[in-house]
Amino acid sequence: MKQIPLAITPPPAAGFDSLLAGPNAEAVQHLRTLALPAAPVYLWGSSGTGKTRLLRALAAQRQGEGERIGWFDAGDPLPWVLDESWSLVVVDRCDALDVEHQQAAFALFVEAGSHGVQWAAAGRLPPVDLPLRDDLRTRLGWGHVFALQPLAEGETRAALRREADRRGIFLSDDVMSYLLTRFERDLKFLMNLLDRLDDFALAEHRHVTVPLLKKMLAEESE
Repeated sequence: MKQIPLAITPPPAAGFDSLLAGPNAEAVQHLRTLALPAAPVYLWGSSGTGKTRLLRALAAQRQGEGERIGWFDAGDPLPWVLDESWSLVVVDRCDALDVEHQQAAFALFVEAGSHGVQWAAAGRLPPVDLPLRDDLRTRLGWGHVFALQPLAEGETRAALRREADRRGIFLSDDVMSYLLTRFERDLKFLMNLLDRLDDFALAEHRHVTVPLLKKMLAEESE
């Protein structure tokens, strides 16, 4: 019987210092130096470009300054209520907002503006293409809008290496090449895969190797 590993690994790093900016340096710099309150910020890009990761870094920075933030995802249950003590409100996955959540997001946007609470949001599409009500789509687009790009292969390799080092995992060149040649260069997916691989290696009492990775993937597909 396999042993279930204890939850002793550190949570995923959230701050800007552990983030590899790559082609998104302008967006990273803007968020990192944002003086609240400022114009709203909207990040867009395909899956794995780091939208949620950047929003998490912004939230972590503000919380590190002793501020309180509100975080909403398109799948979160309603109602969405603004706390006037927040310095920042975040809405993630705007492209997935249904009709009721669009109404909630719009009301939240208006209320945040009236109380001087910073607004930051993200979605897979640019504001003009979002399948949302016109008034919400317009508001998402009138502030600072950044189109995020995926990391190049070398940058993705460096990001994975950095996260593996943070976790105390030795990620050999063979394992790294296997990951980058057999899966899309989607950093969110790859980080999730690394997380699962870390747990699997602990449960198996083995180092991370290509055979171990193949075994994990085979068991997951059963």
